[in-house]
Amino acid sequence: MAQIKLIIGDKNLSSWSLRPWIILEHAGIPFTEENIKLNRPDSRDALKQKSPSGLVPCLSHGDLVIWDSLAIAEYLNDAYPEKQLWPADINARAIARAISAEMHSGFTALRTVWPMNVTRRDMNHLTTGGVQRDIDRINDLWTMARKKYGKPAGGTFLFGAFSIADAMFAPVVSRLVTYGPVALSAEASAYRDMMIALPAFKKWEDGARLEIGNT
Repeated sequence: MAQIKLIIGDKNLSSWSLRPWIILEHAGIPFTEENIKLNRPDSRDALKQKSPSGLVPCLSHGDLVIWDSLAIAEYLNDAYPEKQLWPADINARAIARAISAEMHSGFTALRTVWPMNVTRRDMNHLTTGGVQRDIDRINDLWTMARKKYGKPAGGTFLFGAFSIADAMFAPVVSRLVTYGPVALSAEASAYRDMMIALPAFKKWEDGARLEIGNT
């Protein structure tokens, strides 16, 4: 089988790139990555040559090219069923997909006011413009998932074992640390801290620092 190649943007800034990358890294799926620097004069032309949408992330696997982070995640679930990237239980899987879709299409206030900046900490940014409403919803989702599915399943992730849902929320975890401190429930706080300490997340963070140092 051909090796996967993932086109990503800057690790410090590209929240969408983090999502499929952390799935591949945490699940131990072999892949190579290509980083295209964003917000540069030649960025748009470089992206158009690599991605049908002109955006990152973009995954190629042999002749197949997939854009959009959630579509990539679903493909990886289908291509590597042994990795069990969605919960096995049908009810848990339905909810995991629901909150992943909500993350994919929602939380625009938090995205806009709190752009991802992986290497920064405790910026204590404003929570106006709907940001606090988004935080409250995220807190509720994480708390619900951990109490109803994660803890009963005996794991530390939202639904017990690592899933696509955790990958979809990984950039939010980063934002809550960058712009914190943010008041969360005990369940949500423990989940945030676990994700930040995850080896795959640490590797992404180290890569972001290296990129900044080489800029």
